[in-house]
Amino acid sequence: MWLKASAIALSLGVVAPQLSAEVFKSEDIFQLEYANQVSVSPDGRYVAYIRNSFDDMKDSTRRSLWLVETETGKALPIFDDGHSYGALSWSNDSSRLAFTSNRNEQNQIHVYWINEQKVAKVTNVHESPSSLAWSNDDQQIAFMMSVKAGPTEFEKSVKMPAKPQGAKWADSTIVVEETYYQRDGAGILEPSHNQVFVVPALGGTARQLTEGEFSHRGPLTWSENDEHIVFSGNRHEDWAYQVNESDLFAVSVSDKTLTQITDLPGQEGSAQFSPDGEHLLYLHSGNEPVPYHKNQLWVMNWDDRSARELQADLDRSFSNPQWNGEEQIAVQFADRGKNVIATITLDDTLTRRADDVGGTYVSRPYTMGSFSAALDGSVAYTRGTPYRPADVGFQQQGASSVSLTQLNEDLLAHRQLGEVHEIEFESRYDGQTIQGWYITPPNFDENKEYPLLLEIHGGPHLSYGPHFAAEHQRYAAEGYVVLYVNHRGSTSYGKEFAMLLDGNYSSPYDFADHMSGIDALIDKGFIDDNNLFIAGGSAGGIATAYAVGMTDRFNAAAATNPVINWVSKVLTADSSMGQIHNQFPGMPWEQLEHYWERSPLSLVGNVTTPVMLFTGENDRRTPISETEQFYQALQLRKVDTAMVRVPGASHGVTYRPSNMIAKIEHALAWFERYKKD
Repeated sequence: MWLKASAIALSLGVVAPQLSAEVFKSEDIFQLEYANQVSVSPDGRYVAYIRNSFDDMKDSTRRSLWLVETETGKALPIFDDGHSYGALSWSNDSSRLAFTSNRNEQNQIHVYWINEQKVAKVTNVHESPSSLAWSNDDQQIAFMMSVKAGPTEFEKSVKMPAKPQGAKWADSTIVVEETYYQRDGAGILEPSHNQVFVVPALGGTARQLTEGEFSHRGPLTWSENDEHIVFSGNRHEDWAYQVNESDLFAVSVSDKTLTQITDLPGQEGSAQFSPDGEHLLYLHSGNEPVPYHKNQLWVMNWDDRSARELQADLDRSFSNPQWNGEEQIAVQFADRGKNVIATITLDDTLTRRADDVGGTYVSRPYTMGSFSAALDGSVAYTRGTPYRPADVGFQQQGASSVSLTQLNEDLLAHRQLGEVHEIEFESRYDGQTIQGWYITPPNFDENKEYPLLLEIHGGPHLSYGPHFAAEHQRYAAEGYVVLYVNHRGSTSYGKEFAMLLDGNYSSPYDFADHMSGIDALIDKGFIDDNNLFIAGGSAGGIATAYAVGMTDRFNAAAATNPVINWVSKVLTADSSMGQIHNQFPGMPWEQLEHYWERSPLSLVGNVTTPVMLFTGENDRRTPISETEQFYQALQLRKVDTAMVRVPGASHGVTYRPSNMIAKIEHALAWFERYKKD
């Protein structure tokens, strides 16, 4: 099967903006679209994907389910009815597509017959299914689902008097005894645990295979004879405290017997059986109490359980391994700000396939994206550029990539975007090479001087790259040169670089990386060094708040979702258990000085820079109490400051498009107040 280039959408490369077009406006954000959850059929004939668009009436993301023929490029909507879709999974014979949807109010598993264009609901469960996996004979679908825990002994022992008929008492109390009792975006959790289920592919009763108050995770994979399902889990009594531990288990479909498959120190997961059932592919990472763990690629001979690591010398962290043929594996890893798809043979030969995976995080240029592998050697993926969010990319083995969609040409082909440039420089702290990018405004003139905005990524163990970013393009459209760098601690540069922030986030080290980038850009001659601004979100918000305590070079700052006091943060946030274990030398009451020195609050006495704080009121990752501490401290010092509270928003404060726009426009207005002529 060969692609007919004349019949499919043109491949999208780096598109130069039209000089006569309008600049990118805030209201344009509502018109953006992007592909996500691409899933290629095992025979490589179809690609199903979720088409994401923004609804300006409901201020939400609309998700519709589409299908593309890879040979002709013909695209058809399967469902575009306002309901939500996800968890795509193909039958092994490529004739059916399973997915989850709230078409029937409660999220359920549905199956769509491709040729017949018919759909059926196959579950009737009370929680949301996930991690769908077809049995090899396509007769059953395995999935994971949360099962609520019963009342604790303490709850059962509480004796409340009966409420008089018609009385209006306060709401019932909520008893919390779980270690993991909250999650950002969900609030206080009702105690529950993920379990493995199976359901007939034609519909019927879902049957639970695993039990117990343990940690169980997908993805799921069936053994060749469909007798076992392999999953990842931690079934130790102290699993909640073992944040870097999980093993592979096999559960018998017939009698629910559990067998532990791996017992390496650390975490094993993402298991996938080979098409012939002889090999089990999986990822492994260590259990050291450090903030960065490399995901290693392992393959096991199923008969004797012997295992070996593939690509042991490649200093990159693998994700999403999938079989791309009988003896070929497709993987993804981040490299210097870009996501790479590569194939690895069982004799350990690696071939890079594509490095333009991205475009699924439209607000900022994070190195994010996904792919799906077919057994004929082809891959489908989210294909982005610096000037376009994700389209559906497709590549046959041995051929070049093409884009099967052009979701944003109707808008962005008529907008003049800022131009994205790469930059490298040495950190003034230790000479470490730092990679970054900067965006110049539309109609840029190198003989003029422009205000500079440094925007810092979150994580901190994430990375930015040459990817589309609505926020950065808006700043550029308003005349700013926008600088963003992968400071020390960023991923995609190997373990040593990522570990340079171990125990030192935030610190003078990453601060030096950022300031060196500013100086390197000033040296190019088109930056007005009297108009320097700084912004960032989450870890970038922390770095912003820390930076204004280290220097007065910035005219103004905008910190989104910052941590201000590490002691209060780790004792109130949903990430406390893993963060304390992996990022700090001990408990806050044992290492108080260390926590305090890393807290921007310790430097608040130095701050003279006007600071705007922007945080969701329902944030449980960096609770708004952190923002309130900085706001009140700056008010006490009579430093210009504004606290922007976003009602109903969690840590993903830009999840709703109007909040993304509000974040941008508040920052622009704040900076304008302090811009010098």
